Amino acid sequence: MAEMRYYTIGEFAELLKSRDMLEACELYGKEQTVIRLLTYDSREVAADTMFICKGAAFKPVYLRNSVEQGAVCYISEKKFELEEEVPYLLVKDIRQAMPPLADFFYNKPWEDLKVTGVGGTKGKSTSVYYMKAIVDDYLAAQNKKDSAVISSIDIYDGKSKVESHITTPEAVELQRHFRNALDCGMEFVQMEISSQALKYHRVDGIMFDVAVFLNISEDHISPIEHEDFEDYFSSKMKMFAQTKTAVVNLDADYMDRILKEAEAAGEVITFSTKDTKADYYAYEIHKDGQDIRFKVKCAFFDEEFMLTMPGLFNVENALGVIAAAVKLKIPKEYIHSGLLRARSSGRMEMYASEDQKIIAIVDYAHNKLSFEKLFSSMREEYPDYGIVSIFGCPGKKALIRRRDLGIVAGRYSKKVYLAAEDPGYEPVEDISKDIAQYVEAEGCPYEMIEDRGEAIKAAIESAEGRTLLLITGKGGETRQKYGSDYLDCPSDVEYVLKYLDEYNARKKDSV
Repeated sequence: MAEMRYYTIGEFAELLKSRDMLEACELYGKEQTVIRLLTYDSREVAADTMFICKGAAFKPVYLRNSVEQGAVCYISEKKFELEEEVPYLLVKDIRQAMPPLADFFYNKPWEDLKVTGVGGTKGKSTSVYYMKAIVDDYLAAQNKKDSAVISSIDIYDGKSKVESHITTPEAVELQRHFRNALDCGMEFVQMEISSQALKYHRVDGIMFDVAVFLNISEDHISPIEHEDFEDYFSSKMKMFAQTKTAVVNLDADYMDRILKEAEAAGEVITFSTKDTKADYYAYEIHKDGQDIRFKVKCAFFDEEFMLTMPGLFNVENALGVIAAAVKLKIPKEYIHSGLLRARSSGRMEMYASEDQKIIAIVDYAHNKLSFEKLFSSMREEYPDYGIVSIFGCPGKKALIRRRDLGIVAGRYSKKVYLAAEDPGYEPVEDISKDIAQYVEAEGCPYEMIEDRGEAIKAAIESAEGRTLLLITGKGGETRQKYGSDYLDCPSDVEYVLKYLDEYNARKKDSV
């Protein structure tokens, strides 16, 4: 691994000029100044920083503060008046300029890593953690360091592990994570690829060794995300042009178009639980106690695999990952062992009361497709239990979810509790009322309790008969977004454990 090389302001100017991105510049004779940090966060600025002026929330004071802290150059779409001569590079589009700048600054670290991407509306994080478990078992057998992960749950790059706020980071952070992984001696990275990342150029310039495409349904439609389904769909499809090998689910909706778009990849491998002609075909899918068993037929083997994570729908996620792992030449034994132990924090985490009358499942399901898969699968897997659901929707975004989630939850549940789920600047009561009209239209009773802990407590305390609690949206997250702030809070898992303990104690006292 080569030591990271640092470049001068002049070299960055030449890079932008070669990409036809440079509108104007003034370097004030400081072309040879070496840049040692690239950031758009004024709180990170240190000596020899190139500062990026971006975002709707950007204020000129951030640039002035950055210069005081050591920024020696700035990149922007317009010139700012400063008290001293600070070199600047003006670009046509700051979002399009960030990926090549970050790629250049961090010396294209992804080229020396095996990068697996996962795209789709549902199942990205589960698939990423299935892949990580497989890869890590393979690496452990060679006494090598484990792999990096970039997901909507958390990010681990060898130097740090942090809770995520968005599915795919901006290009500057993304390339930094790649660089950290490389510097730590890592060989593999698994990451989620969001529609927003593709639309807003966060992953521009990166070539994925393997990319798994799972499925697509209407989601993220709002004024600040995708204006309509076509925008969402076409953004998702951009992944294929940046992929050496695309692994595609034949069971997804709009398959004809997806396969046509996938031709942009160097190679296409297919998988299915329905189509026997798929390159990887899963069959004899069934529950065995709490485990799930299924057979996989492909050109390399025909044998059984097992998942210990609940949810029959997870077979699709596992199947795509099996195909990706084989493509990366990971021996079959590690695919078996990885899937057997695979877990994703906050994904399909199951807890039960001592009398088994209450089963609680904590999951990140937060859109129409994930709700339909979760609720239908749980009804099939737990036919003797009545479903009670606890969820909410984020503020000011993915507005169509309120209708979709309300309808699905109302159709399957005997009661719905509506709670806070990153409301941002929108009142939780307004969000809950919006969802409630669709729940009510399905003939399902509901209750609005803003505090998630109180909602979970109420659901457990009022449970009648065998009850399956589906607590969705936040998973293992320990923060709620109110306004622009992320406020610390217990996770849904912590709430479930606390109130199940109280339930168990009450039952013992009553005997």
